[in-house]
Amino acid sequence: MSRKSERLVNLTIALLATSRWLTKSEIYRTIEGYSGELEAKERMFERDKEELRNLGIEIEVGSFDPLFEDEVGYRIRPENYKIQISELSELQFSLISLATQMWRGAVLGSQANSALLKLKSLGIESDSEGLSLHPQRLDVSDENLLHIIDAISAKKVISFGYFNRDSESQDRAIEPFGVGTKNGFWYVAGKDLDKREIRLFRLDRFSSPVKDQGRAGAFEAPTAFSMSELLKSQERINSCRIKLRTDKAHALRKFSTNISTHEDWDLVDLSYATQEQLIRDLLWHRDDVEIVEPEDLVTALRSALERIEAAHG
Repeated sequence: MSRKSERLVNLTIALLATSRWLTKSEIYRTIEGYSGELEAKERMFERDKEELRNLGIEIEVGSFDPLFEDEVGYRIRPENYKIQISELSELQFSLISLATQMWRGAVLGSQANSALLKLKSLGIESDSEGLSLHPQRLDVSDENLLHIIDAISAKKVISFGYFNRDSESQDRAIEPFGVGTKNGFWYVAGKDLDKREIRLFRLDRFSSPVKDQGRAGAFEAPTAFSMSELLKSQERINSCRIKLRTDKAHALRKFSTNISTHEDWDLVDLSYATQEQLIRDLLWHRDDVEIVEPEDLVTALRSALERIEAAHG
């Protein structure tokens, strides 16, 4: 992982863990990577703040006493940094949550711990114990996330294998513009070079490691691009009625309202974002789910099953 990504992770850890405002001078002393003259540090810090905001991380600005002209400080409120973890998402976790708690294999562990230790050495209290983070091991999806963040920073085209709605792997190439989380899943948004339009890709659907394509500085994100607006398209504003086998499909139950129970099945109302995402989720659970209504979803699921059968025999 690049030094810039390490610095961004450490900055986020520090702003998330502190129980008070951190001033620029404290940040420059605490976070490894801010070097050179003050002007250079200032430019680096401004770029880093913008990078984090583009990743959907909200940074608050304030001071110790607004009645006096104290130096302004920065922090990230833990309550504004919540990640819901889906049991079906190949361990799609927050980059910073992972970094703070473990990051095995020394991917970030020493740097993350160093940032927290330096905060303590400066007498800055930490709220890291109350962040309710969930440590787990790294896997391919986490490495893909790191690679994507580096590519966004370097403005490099990336390619990867991606499972389509029929569970077939297809090669994709995109200009990555941003990453973010929604409903417990990580997404990358970018211009699909085949479709020639901005698309969202869920990281747990990747079928291969991310690879760089070409040189740095190959593109510029559109001025009007907004990761948060794109992620709104993933909000669960639709509903359907389905049957879930008793004690099965727990990942779907968190978005469901139980209606009734009949023998081995629970009748529930399930909220979902898009039909494509819903069909994928239902296919994952195979015969533990059954759509009751609406009829168009029943037809869509049947068609997906027929395509899979035709493709794989």
